[in-house]
Amino acid sequence: MAVPILKQGDVLIASIQAALSDRDLTVFREELVGLVGRARARGVIIDVTALDVLDSFATRTIRAIAHTAKLRGAETVVVGIQPDVALALVQLGLTLEGMATALDLEEGLAYLNGDIKRNLHHAK
Repeated sequence: MAVPILKQGDVLIASIQAALSDRDLTVFREELVGLVGRARARGVIIDVTALDVLDSFATRTIRAIAHTAKLRGAETVVVGIQPDVALALVQLGLTLEGMATALDLEEGLAYLNGDIKRNLHHAK
């Protein structure tokens, strides 16, 4: 299943619409990281609003995307983590350490544009 990736200015927005297989996640990672350089993106938003589960592989893949994008000059924000998903991540000891998170796409864009103080939203 392909993940749509839109370009808005110098920000790439990837909206994960449904649970992805490990293979789909790997393809998504490769496509998004490659597009960061080709699009000269300075920001990446990964929207997980539609997901009611984030397993350990998906969490590691999102972290890998964020770290790789940072090495390529783009900051990543994960938006739309549902309350039950957040609770499950905490209970499983999974983190998005070093990554910014936001409630929704609007807040994620504001964060990348510097309208929201960056230090307040970094996951620890």
